[in-house]
Amino acid sequence: MREDERAERANRGVAVPPLADEDHVCPECGLSYAQLPAESAVDLIRRVPTAVRDAVAGIPAGAHRWRPGTGAWSVAEYVCHLRDVYAVYTIRLHRARTEDRPVLEPMLNDLRARRFRYNERDVHAVLDELDANTAGFCDEVARVGPDGWARTVTRLPGEERTARWLVRQALHEGQHHLGDIRRLAQAAADGAGPDPD
Repeated sequence: MREDERAERANRGVAVPPLADEDHVCPECGLSYAQLPAESAVDLIRRVPTAVRDAVAGIPAGAHRWRPGTGAWSVAEYVCHLRDVYAVYTIRLHRARTEDRPVLEPMLNDLRARRFRYNERDVHAVLDELDANTAGFCDEVARVGPDGWARTVTRLPGEERTARWLVRQALHEGQHHLGDIRRLAQAAADGAGPDPD
């Protein structure tokens, strides 16, 4: 049985994880949604691609596809995920702005990583796509009027989130996974990554 088939079988019946709350505080990266105005979030989101590019620059190309453990992602997979986050959140925010309580599809992150072969992608090409997707997301944020931040979206039954939450969550994805990439860079520098040969 192939690895992707095993992973898919293992994931059957696993519920989609719930969305973070409107006032979420990440225990790992410390980001506090309630203390983050949408405008500040956008300024920080604009910096994500450069920060990710800088973090990746310190990682040997041979370590881009290294996974530190079972179920863990590589640098290539994190960069692809971030690229997709900003594309998906652009659409989500557009729908929040233009539709009444749209129901969002889950991102299904691990399925995307397998099906779209994240770990085979050229990291530098994906970094360019991350630049473009982040800029597109910020363009969409600029279209939200003052009364648009309270507009809502839903996903699972009982999950209702605001347009403001979408922006905060998009920032959280960028900052949190930037931390993951930096940890992988440190592991590679400490010799915990793949053999250089």
